[in-house]
Amino acid sequence: MKNLIETIKNIWRIDELRNRILITLGLLLVYRIGSFIVLPGVDSAVMAQNAASGGSGIVEILSIFTGGAFTRASIFALGIMPYISASIIMQLAGIAIPAVQKKQKEESGRRQLNQWTRYLTILICVAQAPGYIFTTIEPDAAPLDDKFWLMTSVIILTASTLFVMWLGERITERGLGNGISLIIMIGILAQFPQSFAQEVVGRMGPGGGGLVLLLVEVVLWVLIIAGCILLVQGTRRIPVQFAKRVQGNKQYGGVRNYIPLKVNAAGVMPIIFAQAIVLIPDVHRTGVR
Repeated sequence: MKNLIETIKNIWRIDELRNRILITLGLLLVYRIGSFIVLPGVDSAVMAQNAASGGSGIVEILSIFTGGAFTRASIFALGIMPYISASIIMQLAGIAIPAVQKKQKEESGRRQLNQWTRYLTILICVAQAPGYIFTTIEPDAAPLDDKFWLMTSVIILTASTLFVMWLGERITERGLGNGISLIIMIGILAQFPQSFAQEVVGRMGPGGGGLVLLLVEVVLWVLIIAGCILLVQGTRRIPVQFAKRVQGNKQYGGVRNYIPLKVNAAGVMPIIFAQAIVLIPDVHRTGVR
C-alpha cells in the first residue's frame, strides 16, 4: 500500500502527466453532466417513474453502456456506440473490399477512412434515433406525434453522439489515451455504487440472506472478474522451430520460439457490435402508436 501511494505521488509530480490526467477527468466530467440533460420536450419525472417500475433486459443492458442516459432519454442516450459500430463496419469492409484494404495501408488513406467512419456514424445515428425514441420514450412523456419535435430530437441525438465521439478523440490525443474505452468504462462504473448499495440493502433486509450471503456474492464477483481477465489476457503458445544456418564458423538459428495466439482475440467487440442491432426500430410498436 505504501508503494502504491508513493507511485501516485510520483505520477502527480510530472507536469505533463498531471495535465493529461486533469484533462481526461475534465472531459469525462463533461460527458457525465451531459448524460443527465434530458431531451427538450421530454418529461423527466415520467421517464424516472417508468424506469423505476422496471424495464426489459435489453434496455437495462444498453443503459449500462451509457451510464443510465439511455433510460433517462438524455441527449447522450445513444452514447458512443454508433461510432464503434461504424468503426467495426469499416474494419470488416477492409477485409472484404480490396480498395478499402489498400487505403488502410496508407497514411492519407487512413485519414480518409476516419472521415468515412464519421459520416457512417451520422447515418447510423439517423437510423437508430427514431427507433430509440419510439421504443423507449413513453407517449405520456413526450409529444411523439409532433413531427417537428421528432426531427429536432433526431438531430440532437445525432449531434450529441458526434460530440461524445469528439470527447473520446480529445482524450486520446491530449489525455491518457483510449478515449472511447474510457467513455464506455465511466458509463459502466457510474451505476456501480448505486447498484452495490441496492444489493447491500436487499441482502441485509428480511429474507435477503444476511451478511454471509453478501460476502459470498462479493467473492464470486471477484472470481468472475479474475476469470474474465485471464480469458482476455490468456494466450496459446504456438511453437515455432527455426532452421539452423551456418555461415563460416558461426551458427545461426536453430532456436525454438513461440507465437502467442490470443484465446479470445475478438474481445468484447461482438457484444458491442450486437447492441447496434437491437436498436433497430420496433416496427410493430411504432405502428401501434
